Amino acid sequence: MGCYECCMRCLGGVPYVSLVATLLCFSGIALFCGCGHQALTESERLIETYFTRDHQDFITLAYLIEYFQYIIYGLASFFFLYCIILLAEGFYTTSAARQSFGEFRSTVCGRCLSTTFIVITYFLVVVWLLVFSLSALPVYFFYNMANTCHTINILSETPSSINQLCIDARQYGLLPWKAVPGKACGMTLSNVCKTREFFLTYDLYIAAFAGAGMTVLALIHCPLHLAAWQLVFKERHRREKEERRLHTLFGRVFTEHRGSLCSPYVLHAADV
Repeated sequence: MGCYECCMRCLGGVPYVSLVATLLCFSGIALFCGCGHQALTESERLIETYFTRDHQDFITLAYLIEYFQYIIYGLASFFFLYCIILLAEGFYTTSAARQSFGEFRSTVCGRCLSTTFIVITYFLVVVWLLVFSLSALPVYFFYNMANTCHTINILSETPSSINQLCIDARQYGLLPWKAVPGKACGMTLSNVCKTREFFLTYDLYIAAFAGAGMTVLALIHCPLHLAAWQLVFKERHRREKEERRLHTLFGRVFTEHRGSLCSPYVLHAADV
């Protein structure tokens, strides 16, 4: 085999669908975990500075943010390993494996393993759909905050009306109702929106939301690819089984007639 044929064989064995899904999953997890971790840190600083004066009102949220950051560490480690396993499964079901072990040959253990990955990945899709929905909540909060600040800047010439425009962190469950002040109104809120912490946190939450969406797409892509190969294997196995049955039947009939088997149909002159 020449160099060109060898390269073509190697390129033909690359699971491009699984590779794209793996890269998409890595990118989504990196965006969600990295940006989400930093966004939680910036949110803690933002709320502690502008929405509360007593640290005791903020301590529960601080503990929750710390727990979520530990969860992010675990998610990053788990999906790093799981995406590598899915990519290895993709390599196993490609043309390189078929050329090595026989075309469309699959063992019962291999089919069970692929089915297990499909079930686990669909379960992870459901979980990440929930994560994707929850990651939209902080984006919604900061979007409302930005719109309120934009309205305050438009109505800045009438101070009596802008003082009624507020963002209350207690309404979103970020602080207890006893927290003081718990909200920012008027020009105070407008000044908060102009800080570096606000813009950075808003952008980080948007990036984390996009990363969660990319992860969902990647996890949907992987089981569909594996399920498609399962259908190909089953159809090929059914055809091979049918061909073996017909071959056995023909051999039996041929043996019974001692090699004198002929067609029961009349042979026309046009068929010769």
